[in-house]
Amino acid sequence: MAYIRMTSVDLHYSALGLADRTLKGAALDLLVKGRNRNRLIRDIHALKNISLEIRAGERIGLLGHNGAGKSTLLKAIAGLYPPSAGTLQVVGGVRALIEISLGFEPDATGRENILFRGLLMGLSPKQVRALEDEIVAFADIGEFIDYPIKTYSSGMQVRLAFAVSVAVSGEILLLDEIIGAGDATFMEKAKARVRKLIEHSQILILASHDFTSLASMCERGLVLHHGQLIFDGPIAEAVATYKTVHGLAA
Repeated sequence: MAYIRMTSVDLHYSALGLADRTLKGAALDLLVKGRNRNRLIRDIHALKNISLEIRAGERIGLLGHNGAGKSTLLKAIAGLYPPSAGTLQVVGGVRALIEISLGFEPDATGRENILFRGLLMGLSPKQVRALEDEIVAFADIGEFIDYPIKTYSSGMQVRLAFAVSVAVSGEILLLDEIIGAGDATFMEKAKARVRKLIEHSQILILASHDFTSLASMCERGLVLHHGQLIFDGPIAEAVATYKTVHGLAA
């Protein structure tokens, strides 16, 4: 059975990736040297001493302000960010709908990007080929499937990325907001596919600011605040805690 266990997990990542890469940034490097420049770029302490356990059958709502650590927590569980300290155990196949366009190559065709994205998700080339027709049909972008991604509209890119991301279910489903994926017809297909993934998952973790969706889909809520877990309990109480912390009307 699937489960997730985090014990005293801290996660830092380097702010160098966020540093200014422009000519202005290069000039600043020349003008501000040594320790003064180093003080401008610090590691980000994204998760702070997180301990929790999630078992099969649980539906978890994840709340927090932008920058609270929600996406970082999901990425850690998905194996994208290794903890800096503490232990993280994840048992079960993970399907993460986080930054779904990650892995697309703009100069490659849609069909080629299905392979690239599938490999990034941990599938073998044979598994990707077996799913290709289903993915192409679900994305429904016509002849553009054989055109370079850079010729796509943003909506077409999202449709293809979503189609690849939901092609395979997993015991653990991680969702970063309910994804908007194009026109009304496609949105209905997308919602139906997400519902199917949720039904077949043993664990769901949904990060969202939509209190209605959280209340209807989740029983347990986690509230993150500046990287710390400040509440773990019933979803209604989690929403109330979030509103209190941020001064929102009840």
